[in-house]
Amino acid sequence: MMFIDSFYMFLGQLVVLVAVIIIILFIIVLILGLLIARKNQIKFPRFVLFVVDLLYSPFKTIARTLKLDANMIDDIAIKVRDEINKEKFKEIPAEKTLIFLPHCLRHRDCPATLQKEGLNCTECGLCSIGVIKKKAEPLGYKLYIVPGSSFVKKIVMENKFKAVIGVACHEDLNQMMMLLSDFCPQGVLLEKTGCFETKVNVKKVFEKIDSKYEQE
Repeated sequence: MMFIDSFYMFLGQLVVLVAVIIIILFIIVLILGLLIARKNQIKFPRFVLFVVDLLYSPFKTIARTLKLDANMIDDIAIKVRDEINKEKFKEIPAEKTLIFLPHCLRHRDCPATLQKEGLNCTECGLCSIGVIKKKAEPLGYKLYIVPGSSFVKKIVMENKFKAVIGVACHEDLNQMMMLLSDFCPQGVLLEKTGCFETKVNVKKVFEKIDSKYEQE
């Protein structure tokens, strides 16, 4: 009986210790995130990414519990991963780079049809998808308009590539960049989110596309 009591006491102390460590790490990441937001300084990027990836769900729960913006966890991870991969991304040719756009960017009157690799954009001019496609594909990029992560996984399995540009809302973009962390991901956040007719800053997407040619 004493052994069982001691075991449960040890287990309880261990749970408390783990919880305290997670909270301390959350505070550290939050402080480093404020440096990114206010001073555009990224300190200990690989440590931040490791901690956020490892404790993503607990961090989101803590943020919601404290009534903080839960998107800030995704925002920190996106910005850090962007910075870490930026220089290597530039060295990879466009022909080895995929661009993923969310189907929610489409106009409500979009004539595109859904195929096995996503929407087949007709460049009708009703939304920004056609504008990005017209810019990217002549340079060699392969562009996909996808309705969800299952399409991304399928496309990744069927294509040989070395880099990726993603456009999505905070959580979806961070999850995609985590999934494709070995492929020098670069991300652009949606400026207006929702289920349809979302908005992205096309100029920011073009900056990612053109970054490969800055040193030429």
